Amino acid sequence: MSLNAQTSSSNRIRIAAAILTGPDNRILLVRKAGTSAFMQAGGKIETGETPVAALQRELKEELGLNVAQDQARYLGAFSAPAANEPGFVVEAEVFHISLSQPVAKAAEIEEIIWIDPLQKTELPLAPLTEHYLLPLCKEFIPVVKQ
Repeated sequence: MSLNAQTSSSNRIRIAAAILTGPDNRILLVRKAGTSAFMQAGGKIETGETPVAALQRELKEELGLNVAQDQARYLGAFSAPAANEPGFVVEAEVFHISLSQPVAKAAEIEEIIWIDPLQKTELPLAPLTEHYLLPLCKEFIPVVKQ
């Protein structure tokens, strides 16, 4: 995804994020305390940390999840305006993980919600989630006829 030519490296935030799917193909979104936008779980990649290691750490901290490296399927790199840091851009390394274990909010997570990514939602969404990751779900989540 392209970034504005005037975006400097000092206002970019490198993150690892996960599209977490449950057995019913709904995806998990989180809302951090003091914010309004829902987004994928994940967080900043620390210096010297690989994206998948950052994701494992963040999922443990935020949701109590223990995820093996081979459970995380890499989907690609995406950029979008940051939801909670005006003037910043997130550069996300995005993974898909199918969950079979329960999740619980922890750390800075105020709310978790499961949504059908193939249905329109009225929830306030982070730009990365709304413009890139929800549309990406259509490529790997089967459409169930009712």
